[in-house]
Amino acid sequence: MMVKKIINTKKAPAAIGTYSQAIMIDKFLYLSGQIPLDPITSDVVSGDITQQINQVFKNLNAICNEAGGNLQNIIKLNIFLTDLKNFALINEIMAQYFVEPYPARAAVGVCQLPKNVAVEMDAVAYF
Repeated sequence: MMVKKIINTKKAPAAIGTYSQAIMIDKFLYLSGQIPLDPITSDVVSGDITQQINQVFKNLNAICNEAGGNLQNIIKLNIFLTDLKNFALINEIMAQYFVEPYPARAAVGVCQLPKNVAVEMDAVAYF
């Protein structure tokens, strides 16, 4: 029988809808989309796209930490950008958080994201 375990931490933004921060099934962790919200205030971080991208990685890492791992456990990363001109910047910043082998990844251009942020990411991790 499949057992779903909810992973929740105060070090990442609380869910703002009918979803969990993450669900662990066996050795797989499914992380919900993270936008650049400050986990304490639930406000969008101030600053440019660089600050937004960094905050999203911090939020994903906090959830991975709660499950007993870190960003290196991520095997699939989906990135949603409101401006694909930021694709190279994503690569640059991602290199600060990940080492090879990098996760499989998709980067998708979208017209709008919640709270009018510029980036959202969801992920699958393996422990």
